[in-house]
Amino acid sequence: MEKIRVNMILEILGRPVEHVKESLLALLSKLQSDAGVKIVNKHIHDPIPVENSKDLFTSFVELELELESWDVYFGVMFAYMPSNIEIVHPQKLPFSNIDFNTLASKLITRLHEYDAITKKALMENEILIGKLQEVAPHLFKKSEVPSAPPIKTEQKKSSKKRSKKA
Repeated sequence: MEKIRVNMILEILGRPVEHVKESLLALLSKLQSDAGVKIVNKHIHDPIPVENSKDLFTSFVELELELESWDVYFGVMFAYMPSNIEIVHPQKLPFSNIDFNTLASKLITRLHEYDAITKKALMENEILIGKLQEVAPHLFKKSEVPSAPPIKTEQKKSSKKRSKKA
């Protein structure tokens, strides 16, 4: 199988600026050590402040990668979640049912992981809210919102009479 060449962008957001730089370099180091991944070219951009933020910074790296297989390609996508990825070579994608089955299995596994994380977070949130209601019920008093006055029975009857006559 011929190698897959891709262009990819990885972004980092955080604080302080030194941590953003270190995190991006650590991410590149991890990517480079992955089996089946070769970094052909990279251009690291210096961190810049995020607009409308006091102390958040963002940085990104533009990469050209050579990947051994479609399994590695999808593995990189799931592991690093790039903000952009573009297949440069090959121009025609020769997928077999094995490739699709591998992708589907990885996708389903990842979705199940996210589902479990979400359910756990929701459950923990409910537990925390319950405990907070026990120790500080005053924080959970519902605000009184005036409701609309009930419709009088006489009004309903008169509107029915009118509609019957019409």
